[in-house]
Amino acid sequence: MARNLALFDLDNTLLLGDSDYSWGEFLVREGLVDAQDYFEKNRAFHEDYKAGQLDMNAFFAFSLQPLIDHGVTTLQALRPKFMETVVKPMIAPGAAALLDAHAADFRVIITATSSFITQPIAEHFGVDLLIATDPEIVDGCATGRIAGTPCYQAGKITKLQDWLASSAQAFEQSWFYSDSINDLPLLEWSDHPHAVHPDDRLRAIAEARNWPILSLETA
Repeated sequence: MARNLALFDLDNTLLLGDSDYSWGEFLVREGLVDAQDYFEKNRAFHEDYKAGQLDMNAFFAFSLQPLIDHGVTTLQALRPKFMETVVKPMIAPGAAALLDAHAADFRVIITATSSFITQPIAEHFGVDLLIATDPEIVDGCATGRIAGTPCYQAGKITKLQDWLASSAQAFEQSWFYSDSINDLPLLEWSDHPHAVHPDDRLRAIAEARNWPILSLETA
């Protein structure tokens, strides 16, 4: 019998915060990027994202600069510290129960955030697959460009459908959980859309369409 497909956004859904934004702040604290310049640009891009107006190519050129400056190996070595000190305290108290509710399903974290940042997070959650925005790596070095389709807005559907086309998996129904209006295309694509800690625009749509609205702020 075919399994169901359970899709989860990451930032502000399974996490009570944004891992991409927090990674930038973490690099500032580690002394790897200039504090004032990075904070200002990171905050501006974050506001663009919340408004649904993020230029993903421009953002990745900015956010991947530390990978170019310091090298993939150096920043990989910092990911365990980032996980312990930043990510784990951000995990929503109800995230584990939600994931457990879909234990029999094929579970996917699908996020606009770079796979460089989110790979260890997905491993921690124990999901079956991570679909994220992939940084282009050539000869072990980051180029500052995106490899393939950005996993953002309708690009999430493109990335998911590309994987489905290449996979031998067959699924009966799909669930998707997200907080963001940016994920409206994938929410509409899924059979069972759920809004989690939704922003104001997504909340209005969820209420109008009678989609379930969840909070994972308590276990």
